[in-house]
Amino acid sequence: MTPEELKALVRTVPDFPSPGIQFRDITTLIRHGEGLTATVSWLADSARDAGAQAIAGMEARGFIFGAAVAIELGIGFVPVRKPGKLPVATIGIDYQLEYGTDRLEIDPSLIDQGERVVLVDDLIATGGTACAAAELLRRAGAIVERAAFVIDLPELGGAKKLGGIGVATQALMDFAGH
Repeated sequence: MTPEELKALVRTVPDFPSPGIQFRDITTLIRHGEGLTATVSWLADSARDAGAQAIAGMEARGFIFGAAVAIELGIGFVPVRKPGKLPVATIGIDYQLEYGTDRLEIDPSLIDQGERVVLVDDLIATGGTACAAAELLRRAGAIVERAAFVIDLPELGGAKKLGGIGVATQALMDFAGH
């Protein structure tokens, strides 16, 4: 399927979660077998080109795409979790949201020193979560130089923010606005 055909599978929900927001709902893409397969294949090609030795995905939709990419490439998957979800000692990072802070955690024993890890997620908006995940993985010893997303919302500047910390970003499609 072409990127345009895949983009057409993404449902836009107006005024969610608040007035003026055009929510890009990927559940319609995930439900479409051929579309999901094509999307995962594109993400896997991006990760393969980056020399990925492992894939990391942020909770929750990053788990869907990241695990599928890791399976396609025959490499491991590292879940980047919300706090308190892992049953072992973790390292974490707090980061700023538009209206407050949040935290991400990983099990550092899942990262080999110098391992090339590619971030995979469904959407890049402001880049706060992706930047925090990249920094956290780097603290654990990973080399994080590439992130691959299904959707970019370029007006929100997330890809540029990731670029500012040395993470090249690729997205299968983009949508104007937010």
